[in-house]
Amino acid sequence: MFDFEKGVRRHARRAAENPVRIAVVGVGPRGLSFFERICANSAQSGSSDGIGIEVYLVDSTEVGTGSVWRTGQSRHLLMNTVAAQVTIFTDGSVAMAGPVVPGPSLFEWTSFLLKIGNFADLPDEMYDEACRTDANTYPTRALYGYYLRWAYEHIRDRYAPWVRVHEHTATATRLRDDPEGLQELTLSTGECIGGLDAVVLAQGHTAQRQSVDPGWPAETVHRLGLEHIAPVNAADVDLDHIPAGETVIVRGLGLTFFDYMALLTVGRGGRFEQRDRDGALEYVASGREPRLVAGCRRGVPHHARGENQKGIDERHLPVLLDPARIAELCRRAERFGDISFRRDVWPLVAREVEAVYYSLMIDDRVSPRELRSFRSRYLAAPTEGAAAAILTEHGIGARQRWDWAVLGDPTAGRRFGAVEQFHDWLLDYLDADVINARMGNVRGPVKATLDVLRDLRNEVRLIVDHGGITGESYRDDLDGWYTPLNAFLSIGPPAGRIAELSALIRAGVIRIVGPGMRVRLDADAGRFVAESPMVDGSTITGTVLVDARLPEPDLRATGDELLRNLLQSNEIRGFSLTNPDGSHYRTGGLEVARYSHAVLDAYGRPHPRRYAVGVPTEAVHWVTAAGPRPGVNSVTLSDSDSVARSILAANGNVDGRSQGKDYADGRG
Repeated sequence: MFDFEKGVRRHARRAAENPVRIAVVGVGPRGLSFFERICANSAQSGSSDGIGIEVYLVDSTEVGTGSVWRTGQSRHLLMNTVAAQVTIFTDGSVAMAGPVVPGPSLFEWTSFLLKIGNFADLPDEMYDEACRTDANTYPTRALYGYYLRWAYEHIRDRYAPWVRVHEHTATATRLRDDPEGLQELTLSTGECIGGLDAVVLAQGHTAQRQSVDPGWPAETVHRLGLEHIAPVNAADVDLDHIPAGETVIVRGLGLTFFDYMALLTVGRGGRFEQRDRDGALEYVASGREPRLVAGCRRGVPHHARGENQKGIDERHLPVLLDPARIAELCRRAERFGDISFRRDVWPLVAREVEAVYYSLMIDDRVSPRELRSFRSRYLAAPTEGAAAAILTEHGIGARQRWDWAVLGDPTAGRRFGAVEQFHDWLLDYLDADVINARMGNVRGPVKATLDVLRDLRNEVRLIVDHGGITGESYRDDLDGWYTPLNAFLSIGPPAGRIAELSALIRAGVIRIVGPGMRVRLDADAGRFVAESPMVDGSTITGTVLVDARLPEPDLRATGDELLRNLLQSNEIRGFSLTNPDGSHYRTGGLEVARYSHAVLDAYGRPHPRRYAVGVPTEAVHWVTAAGPRPGVNSVTLSDSDSVARSILAANGNVDGRSQGKDYADGRG
C-alpha cells in the first residue's frame, strides 16, 4: 500500500504538467471501477517522473451510477445481491499488479451512516433505508446508486492532487483519430473532447436499434392501437398510461419480470400484509393495478435466492475445477482448440455441485471424518456408475438423488387439464421454493447447492473466456443451455419476491399462463393472444405486450450511436469463435485483446488508445453483468486494474510487463 501523504507532496506540483488525458464512456460500476484503478495506479506510479491524469467522465444519465443504478429511480426496484456482497473498491484478494486501496462495501457504508450520521447527505427516505440495511439485506437499486455516487465523489476528492476530473452528462456519439494519432470524442451536446491519450468504453447494457421482432410489423401493432414494450430496463419505461384493469401480457419470468410486477402492483399503491405466523403474504389491492398475464418457456419463475448465510469472503472452493485443471484445459484449448463445455467442463461443474447436496444430506448421520471420506470418494469417482454406487452405499436412494433434468424443466412435459389445476401445482411449487430459500445458502440443501453454481462462475470464466471453448460449444452449450440454466437456478430474485408473486396469484392480480407460453397477434380482433399448449383453457388476450428482459449485447443491432459508427467504419468488430473444422460462431460481443482489453478493428489490430470493458464484450468474457464482490478476487476489479495499467504503461507511467500474466492464475 502506498504512502498517500508522501505521494501528495512529491507530485502535486507535477499534476498540471502534460497530463495523460483519458475519457471514460459509461460511468456505472464498470466505468467507476476503472476510474478508481486509474487514480490509484497513477498515484502509486508517481514514484519516478510521474505525470498527472486528466479524466473526462461521460454518462448519459448520471456519472458514477449509470442508468441502471441511477438515484432517482423507483424504490420498489431491488438488487438481487445482498449488501455485504457489493463493493467498488479493491482488497487483498484481488490478483492484480496495482495497489490495494480499501474502501467500504455497500453494507459497511450503510453501517458508517448509522454510526456516524448522514455524511453522504442522503434524502431522508434513503438515509432511513440505509440505517435499516444489514449485511444480508437486498437494498433498493436507488440506495446502491447513492453508494456509487458517494464512492465516485470520495475517489475524485481523494486523488485530486493527481487527477483532474470533468463530468459530462451526455451521450458519446463519435470517436476518431486526430492527425496526431490522439483521440477526439464527440458528445450529443455537440461538444468535442480532443487530444485524448486513451478512451475506455464501458457503456453497459445499451438499447437495441430496433425492437426485437415479435413476429409482426410494428406499424400493424400501432394501427391496431396495441402496445409492444421491447426488451429494456423496466425503470426506463413509462407505465403510468396503462389503465387499471387493462390486461398486460408479460413475456418472461426472470428478474425483469419482477421489476414490472413491483412497478404495476405496489408501485400502484397496493401493499402486502403478513397473513399468518408462517410468514405467508396477502396482497391488498389499491384498485389501480392492471391485470398481469405472464409466462415463459419453463412456465415458472427463476429460483429464489437462498437467504445468505455466507461470510463476506466465503465461497465454495472447488476441488475438481482447481487451478491445475483449469490450466490444463486452457493449454489444450490453445494447442488444439477443441474444448467442449458439455463434454469437458460440465461434468466437473455437475459433480462439484452434487457433492455439496449429498454431503448436506448425510452430514447429520456420519462423523466428520466419514463425511470427508465420502466427499473425496464421490468427487474422485471415475464414472457415473461408480459415483452412484457410493451414493447407494450411503443410503441415498434413486428418488433422493439430484436431478438436473427436473430442476431445469419443473413441469417435465406434464399437461394440465385446467388453469386452476396448473395454478394449484404452481403455488405448491412456489411455496416450496420459498421454504427452501428460508433454509439458507449454507444449511439448506437445495439453495446451498444452487449457490455453488454462482460461486463457480469464477472458474467457468477462466476456462471459456477469449475463445477457450469451440464456437459450436459456446453457441449450443453455453449460450443455448448453461447460461440460461445457471441464471434460472442461481441468479434469481430474493425469496420475498417469490412470496409476493404467490400472493398476487392468489389475489387474482397475476395469472401465469403455463409452460411453453406463446404469443400471437390476432389482427381481426385487434388483440395480442397468449396461451400455453400444456394448459387447457389458458388462452387469454390483452392490449399490451411486455418483453420482460434486458436485450442481449449485440453489436449488429446496437442502438448505441458510438458503437454503431465504429462498427460501420471497421474500427471495431464482433468476436468470432473458431471451431476445429475452421468454421466460426459469430457472436454479438465487442472483441478486445486478452490482457490489455484494447479494442480490435475489423482486421484484428488492437487500437493503441481504445479499450473496452463490461457488457459490450460479452462472449469474449462470460457473464459480464455481474458486479464486483469483496473478498473473492473479483474479475471486474482485476480487469479494471489491468486496463488502467495498460494505459499508463502506454504513456510511460508504469511497467507494462505486469500485464502479461498467465490467464489461468486463479482470478475470480
